[in-house]
Amino acid sequence: MNEFTVVTVLLAAVLVAAFARRVGWNSPLVILGVGLVASFLPGLVRVEVPSELILGIVLPPLLYSAALSSSYQDFRAAIQPIARLGVGLVIVTTLAVGATAYLMDPMLSLPAALLLGAVVAPPDAVAASAVGRRLGLPRRVMTLLGGESLINDATSLTLYRLTLAAVYTTGASLAQGVVVFTLAVAVGVAVGLALAYLAQIARSGLRDPTVDTVIGLMLPFVSYWIAEEYQGSGVLAVVAAGFFIGQAAPRTTVATRLHEEPIWASVDLMLESFTFALIGLQLRWVIQDVHESDQSLGSAIVLSLVVLVVALVVRPIYIYATELLVRSKWLSRRRDATPYKPLTGRELLVTSWAGMRGVVTLAAATAIPFSAAGQPFAERATIQLAAYTVAIGTLLIQGLSLPTLIKALKITSDDERQEDDTSEARVRLLATRAASAVVRGQVDAWSAVLGQTEAERIATWAAQGLLARETAAATLMHPDAGVTDADLLTMNEADPPSVIEEAREVLDPSGPQGLSREEMRQRAAELTARIAELRTQMVRAQRSVVVAERNAGRLNETVMRRIIRELDLEEEAMEASWANRL
Repeated sequence: MNEFTVVTVLLAAVLVAAFARRVGWNSPLVILGVGLVASFLPGLVRVEVPSELILGIVLPPLLYSAALSSSYQDFRAAIQPIARLGVGLVIVTTLAVGATAYLMDPMLSLPAALLLGAVVAPPDAVAASAVGRRLGLPRRVMTLLGGESLINDATSLTLYRLTLAAVYTTGASLAQGVVVFTLAVAVGVAVGLALAYLAQIARSGLRDPTVDTVIGLMLPFVSYWIAEEYQGSGVLAVVAAGFFIGQAAPRTTVATRLHEEPIWASVDLMLESFTFALIGLQLRWVIQDVHESDQSLGSAIVLSLVVLVVALVVRPIYIYATELLVRSKWLSRRRDATPYKPLTGRELLVTSWAGMRGVVTLAAATAIPFSAAGQPFAERATIQLAAYTVAIGTLLIQGLSLPTLIKALKITSDDERQEDDTSEARVRLLATRAASAVVRGQVDAWSAVLGQTEAERIATWAAQGLLARETAAATLMHPDAGVTDADLLTMNEADPPSVIEEAREVLDPSGPQGLSREEMRQRAAELTARIAELRTQMVRAQRSVVVAERNAGRLNETVMRRIIRELDLEEEAMEASWANRL
């Protein structure tokens, strides 16, 4: 696959994604459909993708970006159900698919059949998350799907290595598998956290948004490659690094946060579009490989369709069975200690149907070697056909029907939105009171210049104005947010402090009597600097309160990020104002 082909596929995929987003369609599915059609066009050359390109270049930034934007707070609360899906379901799917393939195809050895199971086991939450966000799925469902996709790749790739080693050699023991998996988890998490910690120290010291962003862009690749080099899970290294940097994001500079967000959104769009286009473009050539091998194309197609059915059926059976066990008395004793709210029956149904395959299945299928133990790996073409059939089949069947299912079940996040509005209104008032305290703390400093009476008057006016604005916003968000009549303060527009009159006088083109133009300019600059510094201190005080409420578990991270972004934009607007150039 040369550079021209890569650029062409990428450009075409992004253009298709742009059209799909414009008309409100699910862009991954549209890109997949266009790729499928394009793959059968006459004269189209084969698009061969090195597995290193997917595993080492495409996968790390996608995982890192997902972890970066995920809520560690929600992830930690839902760690038990996430582990059941991200580890348990992957193992069960591998065994179920492997047993089915082994019984159906006598040409497949047991290790080869289990290799197929490991390839098709991990769902990819990209398409499901896109549908869920657009249709307003509850946050706990999105947390479960997103958390599953962050850790199931590590499980499946570990199983992939073990089964591939069994194909190459005489076999691999269960004890060896446990050791390999434990080592992968420990080394991967340790490498990711260590590198993220060092990166955060560097970013905090440099405080240069461009350099900080470059460090953030390099971190997922470095974490993945170093972890893989030392027999760790590169996937878990990337996820751990993403969670650490995302949790520490409020400690970076405003410019860095505002600079990084659109860049990662653009990277996600490019890589996701490229990946789904490749999945669609590969089907024709995978079928051709089976046809050219000594295997029966008809038998391979039947096997592929049966494996697709097994992959579709195992997920709901496992989810409902494990949920039933967890809700039983002998396993529910510890559940009262976790803040995670169990899914409802309708939410379980949606979760059980959101099992679309994607990036890892494509990469693992592509990475299957052409030979094993010195002999041609005859089953490779059949395994690849089954893997692509599962990936394309789940994306089309589940991806196209999932929006209809969500709408039919009438699943909404209205309750969560109300809770978020209530907590946001409360935190806004707390943050505003902190900003008011900053204003009142300036009285002594102002008194030396303006006098005690005038300084207190300015502080009262500014604090009341700020509190009035945020109180009005909190009341509109949620009338029961704890706002009392005493909080409903208003500004006295008819009697502004003399400092405002002074500013108007100084900035008047005619200028006050007795002052030269240069003196007017200096007075205006001093006044502007005092006001800008005060506003910056107020914004930072508000941000500190918001982050503290998140850390204490009283504010959801999604709401925190929304408020932090608003404060960041306010501070950035002040720093970029023309007044600062005076």
